[in-house]
Amino acid sequence: MTVVLAGVGADSTNLGRLAPLYDDGHFEYVPIPEKTRETTEAETLGSWTLQHDDRTAADLTSRIEPQPVRGGVETVSGDALENWPFHHDPNFEALTYGEHRTSGYLSRLSALESGDVVGFYAGLRRPDGDRAHRYLLGYFTVDRVDVVTPDTPATERAEILAAHSENAHAKRARDDGLYLSEKSVVFLDGREPGGLFDRHPIRLSEYVVKPGNERAQYYLREEVADELAVVEGGTNMMYKPAYRCACSGEEFRQLVGPLSERTAEDGMVDRSQTLSTDT
Repeated sequence: MTVVLAGVGADSTNLGRLAPLYDDGHFEYVPIPEKTRETTEAETLGSWTLQHDDRTAADLTSRIEPQPVRGGVETVSGDALENWPFHHDPNFEALTYGEHRTSGYLSRLSALESGDVVGFYAGLRRPDGDRAHRYLLGYFTVDRVDVVTPDTPATERAEILAAHSENAHAKRARDDGLYLSEKSVVFLDGREPGGLFDRHPIRLSEYVVKPGNERAQYYLREEVADELAVVEGGTNMMYKPAYRCACSGEEFRQLVGPLSERTAEDGMVDRSQTLSTDT
């Protein structure tokens, strides 16, 4: 039994903005924009209504550049911005997540088994402009794991995509071929318990100047690493590493608290160290 923490959600590299964290502990989960228009995903930046605000995701930015992986850059703005689809990944309603990133993501996620846990963290910023941080904002219990590689036979690839039809990587596949055919993708479907926290996400990062550095960077908080028994992923959080935790799924759920009706105390991992959204 193990737990992997994955960095997800809109940030300065894709949407140009972080999702907000409000003073009462509520927050917004905003996925990243899709890299292609060719997807069956119905959610767009204009249709994605913020849960605790009267805006949409399109109101958070004025332009996006969704296609750097093709060797060029397409700028989307104006009316086209509202109609641009999301890469809705993870999908907390359908409890599905797909990933093609290397640097630890593929290997750690593909090693998960039924009953393990994948947790999700994202950058959030308070509306008053305080320092942004990385926050754990939800998780799901793993039910099924499949991996598609460039060498996966076409029939098997089609079966896997059909089995994960609500996954963002399946939605942008064409003729049973992945959008990035040269990459491997791990597909994880989940089961309950799982979903977004309703409020009080758990701050994972600190922003400090480490010995030998000239400038501050984001690092995993020592209290978090200790409580969740982080054994892989390093400490630097600048590029959203995948963390493997040696704690069990049940230990993880006990540490992070309930998904709903959360209190400020649930925004702490080590209750004795006041590890909360307010510090």
